[in-house]
Formats: sequence, structure tokens, C-alpha cells
Amino acid sequence: MIDYKHFELQNGLNVYVHEDKTTPLVALNILYNVGSRDETEDKTGFAHLFEHLMFGGSANIPSYDTPLQKVGGENNAFTSPDVTNYYITLPAQNIETAFWLESDRMMGLSFDPKVLEVQRKVVIEEFKQRYLNQPYGDAWLKLRPLAYTAHPYKWATIGKKISHIEQATLEDVKSFFYKHYLPNNAIMVVGGNITLSQVEKLTQKWFGGIPKGIQPVRNLPIEPVQLQKRTAKTSAKVPLDGLYKAWHIPERMNENYYAVDLLSDILGRGQSSRLYQSLVKEKKIFNSINSYVTSSIDAGLFVVEGKLNEKYNLEQAEAEVENEIDQLLAGLSEEETQKVKNQAEATLVLSEIELLNKCMNLAFSANLGDVDLINKESALIQKVTSKQMVTMGKEYLKEQNSSVLYYSKA
Repeated sequence: MIDYKHFELQNGLNVYVHEDKTTPLVALNILYNVGSRDETEDKTGFAHLFEHLMFGGSANIPSYDTPLQKVGGENNAFTSPDVTNYYITLPAQNIETAFWLESDRMMGLSFDPKVLEVQRKVVIEEFKQRYLNQPYGDAWLKLRPLAYTAHPYKWATIGKKISHIEQATLEDVKSFFYKHYLPNNAIMVVGGNITLSQVEKLTQKWFGGIPKGIQPVRNLPIEPVQLQKRTAKTSAKVPLDGLYKAWHIPERMNENYYAVDLLSDILGRGQSSRLYQSLVKEKKIFNSINSYVTSSIDAGLFVVEGKLNEKYNLEQAEAEVENEIDQLLAGLSEEETQKVKNQAEATLVLSEIELLNKCMNLAFSANLGDVDLINKESALIQKVTSKQMVTMGKEYLKEQNSSVLYYSKA
């Protein structure tokens, strides 16, 4: 059970406080309710570009990292299709530095053209290194637009193509910032060796004067039901052929989410999973294989991906995966079901030992619309039945609902 208290500023900033006297540290996490799904198709990669720009300094603080390092702090951030998340950890006695830095860049960036050019180059280099020059790096650049035809999940967080970042103007950047980086579009969680009273005073002091903005309104296209299997082929200089198969599944807050998630665990989580035991260890068709769900706020994907051993082809491998799915959906034992539920719950509990993870999970739950989800998840996991998992598998893991990328060696 993670205890928290909540208050909201007049400008709409929602704040959650988790007091923990067992640590000398404090973590400050700010989640902005903006991700790559909030971009337009002709200007992608902006949410991720902004993650970088937010470290480029402001008119008041030219170097974001320098004052934080002086007080023993660490920071980082990440962008997803759904959110952009920034976090700081530092000694409790120096927590005001974190409030100062985060409020300053929420108030407004410097919008220095030089900063834009520096961060533009950094993002372009990341695009090349992680997605274009790394083995299998472009798999999701190809799988997403195959699986999605309407929803903005059809492009990766890094963007559809480098040219969108290359052509981003200062006006584009300012427009994106003032639309999304608002106190009323953010959730702040402060956890650690600090009191509610301290957080209330510091939040009012540093964030209270930031004006409320017009709340962004989402009107995202709904992905139509897929009625026919889709396939695509690609090749590159990779060591082994790769199979990527995805099925559409419900959104994160759907009542059946945990059943689908646990089904992916039984099928392909770790070396005790069905896919690994059968297709890697016994038949030796795959060199590696796993399955997982994307856990997207909107309707996501159930994915199986694996790298093949030399003497097998992709079509054979896919047929073997389908055979394993058919066997799984023929029935699950209570023992197998309980085992995977216990694994999932253990992972959840272990993930919340770290202070920063607690703060992040509080922010994610609040952003989903139910902050107490963080304390309900164990019960929701244990509530799932074998019958429910099989039912969900039969409903979603159908050929006409699948998209397959065959990734072969060049």
C-alpha cells in the first residue's frame, strides 16, 4: 500500500505527496499529459524533441544540469506515445532546487535558436543510431504503420522520419510548448523525506504564479476494427531473421487489460514461458522469443517477437507460434495461471521498492484517471481467471486481427 496525499493549485497543477522518512532523499516527478499521439502526421517527433529542449535551459537558468549537480541531484526524462515524464532525485535538504528548476522551465524556455539547433542534432543522431543503424532498430518504424491505419500510434515516438525534425521551426516549437506544457496539463508527485506542509509551501511559492492555460482537447481518430491479416517484408544486414507479429487489444483501463497482459506473460515472458520452452529449448526454431503488451492508454498491441535459428524460414516459424497459441487457448491449468499471477504481482511489488518508481507509478495512475490504481493492481491481477484469459485470447489473437513483419537477413 502506497500512502499519498493530494492537493491542487488554482492554476490546475495536481500534486501528490508520498511521505517516506526511511530515506534521506526526495524525488520530484512531473508528468506532462502529452506524447507522440498528440502530434500531427506531418509534424512528428515533437514530443520527444521537447524532452530534449527542456534540458536546454531558460532565460533565467542557462544550464539546467549545473545547479542540480552542485546540490547532489540527478535527473532524466523519457517520452512515450502517451506522456512525457521528467524526474529529479536529490538530498532532502536541497529539495527547493528541484522546485526552482522545474517551475522555471514550466514557466517558459529560452527558445534560443542555438539551443534548438543543438537539440535537433542530438535527436537526429539518436534517430540514426537507435533506429536506422542498429540491427532491427527500424522494426517498429515499420510495424506501427502496418498495425495502425488511423490512430497516431502508427508512428514511433522518435517520429516518422528525420525530415520532420530537420524542418521544425522555432514557431512550431513555441506553439507545441504553449499548447501542452501547462500546469493544468501536468501532474507532480513529490516523495521521500518531506512533509505535506513543506510541499504545499514550496509548490505555491514556485508554481503558484504560473498562469493556467487552455486545456488541450484530444479528438484522436479511433482505430477501426481490423478485418484482414496484414503482412510486410523488409531486409537488412542483421545476424538472424526476425518475426514480429502484433494483434490489437483493448486500452489500458479496459476491464480485461490484466487478463490480456497475463496471457502474454504465459505465452512469452521469460525462460519458463510456453514459447521459450517449446520453440527455443525443445524445437530450437528460435534463438530468442518473447511476447508482451504495449500497455497503451488507447487501444494497444499484443506482440510476439523472435529471432530465428539459421535453418528455419519465417513462415515456418510463424506457423509454430500459431500452433503454440492454439494449444494455449485450448485450456489453461489453474496452476499455470496462479504461477503467472504470482510472478506479475512480485514484479509489481519489487518495482515499488525504489522511491522514484513509487512517484512515477503514482503519476501514471493519476494520469489514467484513478490514482488509487497503484494500490488496486495486485487485487486486479489476482482476480483474473484462466477462463477469462482464454476468452480474451480467442477474441483478440485471431489471424484477421494480426499484422506481421517478416524481417530477413539481406
